[in-house]
Parts: sequence; structure tokens; C-alpha cells
Amino acid sequence: MDQILGQVLRNAVWERLDMLADLATRADAQSLVSVARSELPRLTEGWRAMLTAHEPDERGDCPTCSTRWHRCKAPCSVWQVAHEHLVAGGLAPQQDLRRPSRRKPKVPAQTRGTTPGEATGRHALIPQVAHH
Repeated sequence: MDQILGQVLRNAVWERLDMLADLATRADAQSLVSVARSELPRLTEGWRAMLTAHEPDERGDCPTCSTRWHRCKAPCSVWQVAHEHLVAGGLAPQQDLRRPSRRKPKVPAQTRGTTPGEATGRHALIPQVAHH
């Protein structure tokens, strides 16, 4: 049941982001202003809540990303992504501020958020692309 609920929540978030991105590229100026006034405060509060959960503790570790067996030093990947998208604007080259050589490759947009067997909703209709 938790897995189903998790997939429903993930799909709802992905679809909301898709809708906002679509509005940003297709809406007229008046609609954009209306959407910006309603959505920007929600998005900034969402970022703030997520970043608060990833604030470093007294040892400089991210309490959310760390486990009992593995400590994750700040800045964690959440803070790095926040900086890349909110400050650098995605224009600067991606960099891992802790260990540049250990960056994970980006997940293609077509496959984000779904795994075989759990895909439902609009994102389930996106064909999975096999990369060789």
C-alpha cells in the first residue's frame, strides 16, 4: 500500500511540474503573471522546507541524507541541486562541491520517477528508452 501511495504522490508532483513548465512555455503574459503570483510563493516555501530538512548538523553532516552507517557531509546533493537551479540558474557547469570525480550521471527526463511495474498515470505513457 505504501508503495502505491508513494507512486501516486510522485506522479502528482511530476504532473504538477509538467503543467507549470507547459504554462511557462505556452501561456500568454497575463496568465503567466497570474501563475507566478500563485505558484512562486508555494514553490519557494517548498524549497525552504526541503532545504531546512537538509541543513547541516553540528558535525557538518546532512541529517536527512546520512544513515547510521554512512554520514553525508554538507553540502549534500539537495543543497547542490538547489544552488545549481536557484543561484547558478543552470548556466554554470555542474559540479559536486565535495568530490567532483564522483558525480552521478543525470537521469533522462523520460525515465525519471518511474520504474518498471510501478508506472501509472501520465508518466507511465512515456516510453522507456533503452540506452546501450
